[in-house]
Amino acid sequence: MKNILVWFRNDLRLHDNLPFYEASLKAEKIYFAYCIDTRWFEETHLGFPKIDAFRTKFLLESLFSLRMALRKKGSDLIIRIGIPEVEIAKIAETLEIQAIFGSKEVTNEEILTELALETLLQKKKIALELFWNYTLYHLDDLPFPIQKLPNIFTEFRKWVEKDATIRNTVPTPQKLNPLPENYLVGEVPSLADLGFTNVTVSSKKALDFKGGEKEGIQRLKEYFWETDSLKNYKETRDSLLGANYSSKFSAWLSLGCLSPRYIYEEVKKYEKERVANESTYWLIFELIWRDYFRYVAKKYGNQIFQECGIKQSSVQFKNDIYVFKKWTKGETGVDFIDANMRELNQTGFMSNRGRQNVASFLVKNLQISWIWGAMYFESKLIDYDPCSNWCNWMYIAGVGNDPRENRCFNIESQAKKYDAQGLYTKLWLSNN
Repeated sequence: MKNILVWFRNDLRLHDNLPFYEASLKAEKIYFAYCIDTRWFEETHLGFPKIDAFRTKFLLESLFSLRMALRKKGSDLIIRIGIPEVEIAKIAETLEIQAIFGSKEVTNEEILTELALETLLQKKKIALELFWNYTLYHLDDLPFPIQKLPNIFTEFRKWVEKDATIRNTVPTPQKLNPLPENYLVGEVPSLADLGFTNVTVSSKKALDFKGGEKEGIQRLKEYFWETDSLKNYKETRDSLLGANYSSKFSAWLSLGCLSPRYIYEEVKKYEKERVANESTYWLIFELIWRDYFRYVAKKYGNQIFQECGIKQSSVQFKNDIYVFKKWTKGETGVDFIDANMRELNQTGFMSNRGRQNVASFLVKNLQISWIWGAMYFESKLIDYDPCSNWCNWMYIAGVGNDPRENRCFNIESQAKKYDAQGLYTKLWLSNN
């Protein structure tokens, strides 16, 4: 093919990027584009934007990093703000593109975008080719068809560990062609351009998250090689304070700044050069959980966004908006819950242990729909991933993949266990 456009989505990296690699094998010229969807910034019926400031900040940083990486190789990133299917189709037409290569998604809004783009491209006789690019285990390498995906994670994990292999990362093409002279590439917008003002991340943050492939790789180097934190991951991962109690790769994974296969290869290298133990395995174990929820989303489709979940269970909620708003603000009167919610509101991040507790409290104690909680997390979390977010909320609500019935967290005992001295709670409930 003469010209291929690589359409970036949640794969904002050059390393181990299948659409980019495949385009490099088949095209004379490759161009790159990303469209910021204006629908993301509309207000939900609950009164907050679909994507809030911290998520947006991380995305813009990631786009800037990607643009710089492409410029170093002689190319550039075309950026548009609008409706992706419309804008990407326009770019394809102006650059005389024969095919668009991108990453295949599994959730509803993203699939609708793919279908709408495909319809527009058919009229222009431009091909759309989408690649499976987000998981550790490739869809085609699963030892079962997707409809046979086990409904219990442990069964899935044991099956893939026994009968599937993880593919090697693909090479990164080095030299790229420039865009046509005077082609309008578009700017990475500022937060203010998108309607966000006075955005400040709290100085109490666990980590200074900055979006981008370069920054994600640096975080991995720091966590694995510079601080040797990986060797203790299993023991520290449920902590609440500090930069290195967990890897915090989730933010870079969510936008594809880091490839799960690259992380896997680095773990294997670490095991060879430093130590192989339960902690090194556990990081891979968590990547398998991430895969699992993506496959659950693929198997069940829109059921993951429905109150009855994949279990199709009937659950009654009170859905008091006043009570919900108190939860969102960290004003429930339960210190451990409020501290976690304030960390989320002031940084865009919360520990895994915190997420499980605030979710359980919302659903089981306050009797508010898990859908509302999932929507709030979608707005706030810098590491938001539709599959992980909605499937985890389903799990906590008892309508997902939890084999145990009516799981409910005892918040008081959780606080005593994970914040025994109250240091985390004091930090986030203080006004300093």
